[in-house]
Amino acid sequence: MTGVAEQAGNWLAGFAAAGPAAQPWLRAIRDAAFARFSALGFPTRHDEEWRFTSVAPIARTNWVAAAPAMAAAPQFAEGIRLAFVNGRFSPELSRVADLPKGVHVGRIADDLAGAEPHLARYAAFDQQVFVALNSAFLEDGALVRIARGAVVEQPIHLVFLSVPGPQAAVVHPRTLVLAGANSQSTIVESYVGSSDEPWFTNAVTEIVSGEAAVVDHYKVQLEGRGACHVATLQAQVGRSGNFSSHSISMGGALVRNDANAVLSEGSHATLNGLYIVNGTQHVDNHTSIDHAKPHATSHELYKGILDEKSTAVFNGKIFVRKDAQKTDSKQTNKNLVLSDDAVINTKPELQILADDVRCTHGATIGQLDAESMFYLQSRGIGRRQARSLLIYAFAQDIVDRIKVETLRKHLESALFEKFHEHSE
Repeated sequence: MTGVAEQAGNWLAGFAAAGPAAQPWLRAIRDAAFARFSALGFPTRHDEEWRFTSVAPIARTNWVAAAPAMAAAPQFAEGIRLAFVNGRFSPELSRVADLPKGVHVGRIADDLAGAEPHLARYAAFDQQVFVALNSAFLEDGALVRIARGAVVEQPIHLVFLSVPGPQAAVVHPRTLVLAGANSQSTIVESYVGSSDEPWFTNAVTEIVSGEAAVVDHYKVQLEGRGACHVATLQAQVGRSGNFSSHSISMGGALVRNDANAVLSEGSHATLNGLYIVNGTQHVDNHTSIDHAKPHATSHELYKGILDEKSTAVFNGKIFVRKDAQKTDSKQTNKNLVLSDDAVINTKPELQILADDVRCTHGATIGQLDAESMFYLQSRGIGRRQARSLLIYAFAQDIVDRIKVETLRKHLESALFEKFHEHSE
């Protein structure tokens, strides 16, 4: 057999064991997705989109479906909460009773009719093998619906907890967020786990916002050091809508985040990210902002901190279509490299087909400022503490943009711990 056929064969038993979907339309999606996964196979470094990231640890492992387990909800996930443990809905950890008027937070499996018009319609799996793999195993997930004009004061936390067992296990989290016209909401996706055992999270999130809707989205990845994590975010931003997404990656051995937004006329998108890696961790952030209509704006700021023998990738694309005149877009990637053995590959891209636009991009790679270190030490601050303060100051720009107070405080604490542990 070819390598692609061998890879598909390793997943076929799990696909067959999952059984047929409850609805014919969902069965058709799953069958088509698995067929596409079988045809594509896992990417290699010969693929341009994966040239700096090897998925061999994923492709060569015989993953099994994660077994049921118990876990505790993270302390920062207050307010409205929908929790999944090892891919299974956890009513004990969820808080979805007495929701505000016009707000629905629940399982996809409990409302397939409401999910059908949108599920798997935006995150395409024709060329995205991990989206295809997720869609092939699609049977449940998180569904959030915000009615037209509804303003949700509390953040909606979608918590995905991993509890590895004796075998290398996989979960395929799926999230669908439907924000009605003129609505306002805050969505927090958290992927949390503390074990260093092998684990594979393959997540897909689709967010559809209506006209003039405001969606503030956060994705937090805090899984164990044995985790492989691949996630795709696909956002469709309605006319005059405002969408922001903040990606925080601190855990995992191999992490790949794809964040994509398609903008309508007069809309705005913000994509921010912070990735912190050390040891032999690897994190790859790919972003794409598609200016499909005129008068849209976008801003993007990703910051990375790399220590020891860690590696990272940032690839950001801004695509301005022919009719998307009056586009205003800015993209920035900044990296702080703390070790001679750490490696960052950064590649900002612009593809502009319109002529009346304003687009900029830039990338920087630097080390801790020696003068600042000297200044702090001359004021009686020890070298380790001075180093931690400067690193934290670099990250603070992203952390300060997090509006959910409990989440921001938790990340501040986690950042200090990570810096302190690995300061010289």
